[in-house]
Amino acid sequence: MELNHTPIKTTSPYYDDKVFEQMFKAHYKELHSYANVMLRDEDTAEEIVQSMFLKFWEKRALLNVQTSIKAYLYKCVYNDSLNYIKHQKVKTKYQDFAAYTMNDHHEAASSRVELTELQFKLREALNELPEHCRTIFQMSRFEELKYREIAEQLDLSIKTVENQMGKALKILRLKLADFIPLILPGIIMYYKDFFN
Repeated sequence: MELNHTPIKTTSPYYDDKVFEQMFKAHYKELHSYANVMLRDEDTAEEIVQSMFLKFWEKRALLNVQTSIKAYLYKCVYNDSLNYIKHQKVKTKYQDFAAYTMNDHHEAASSRVELTELQFKLREALNELPEHCRTIFQMSRFEELKYREIAEQLDLSIKTVENQMGKALKILRLKLADFIPLILPGIIMYYKDFFN
């Protein structure tokens, strides 16, 4: 709930218990319905509205309401509901991440063995590439240089760099064919968040 913290006189109409109780009774049902439309959960809507009234009561001496009280209360419920929705999204993302990493820990031992074997095979396959081809591949994939930059550094044409990369990828695809089922899920998980 956003409160304007400009102190006001204690003669505020919301400072009095009876006035506050009347305001609560007059607006509670409407505000609860409004929050319920936003949140689609009656219990959470009730919690949001009650919490808003509690904050209102606790900060009543600091309030400086510039609009009608009804508009102010609706704006507070709106903001609190949006904050709740945002918090739920963050919580859901964290839970998904935790579940994903928990699954990783269960599969960690076999994955580590497979990863170690894959790294060994990749090193072996890279070493079997022709020297020129390997250099271009490493510059492209490990140093993340563009073909144009590689061509300039090695004093080659861009077309030669493209051809050498095509050759390297073809050879590596053949040498690492047994590991493609292991590599693919990792690539998909890596790029899944990129496209969301």
